Amino acid sequence: MTSEIADLRKEYTLNGLDKSDVLPNPITQFQQWFDAALAAGVHEPNAMHLATLGPNGQPSGRIVLVKGVDERGFSFYTNYESQKGEELISHPLAALTFFWPELERQVRLEGVVEKVSADESDTYFNSRPRGSQIGAWVSQQSGVIASRDILTNRQHELETQFADKPVPRPPHWGGFRLVPNSVEFWQGRPSRLHDRLRYRKDGEAWVIERLAP
Repeated sequence: MTSEIADLRKEYTLNGLDKSDVLPNPITQFQQWFDAALAAGVHEPNAMHLATLGPNGQPSGRIVLVKGVDERGFSFYTNYESQKGEELISHPLAALTFFWPELERQVRLEGVVEKVSADESDTYFNSRPRGSQIGAWVSQQSGVIASRDILTNRQHELETQFADKPVPRPPHWGGFRLVPNSVEFWQGRPSRLHDRLRYRKDGEAWVIERLAP
């Protein structure tokens, strides 16, 4: 099994990446690459790895979905009382990674994290399917439970409670926004000599630098 894993390799040959190929602003450059991922039929192109830091210095990671990208940053939604929610509140720094293998591309972001406004959280919550809205009330995310029956029983109770009326946003549920200070665009190249361009925030300006692979 170990030798089989070690022998797994893929040669990246689709594209190159130079400073002349990218836009001055990393947000608009990301949107351009995201649109290309959509056009290429990438499965869940909005899926990203979110890395946070616990109080003991232990990093943790999971896949979440980005739900908004604009000049303010990258927003996503969760239970504020979950492990990631508590870690982001107590240590508001994080890293995001997008990987689009069909295009041999990766985007890495690092920055500070802030809560989105209550109005933004309400707007997004109200756009979710009703089942997902109820699910936000059901789960004490990251908490230990004895069995799945606890979830299904609570779900049935809440479906009855909210029957024939809108589901309000739980007070413990809402959005975070990562405000990037570093954004790296990675394009796979042959022989592992990949192209890496990093946007680094310098005051109000972005500096573009090539990194060794």
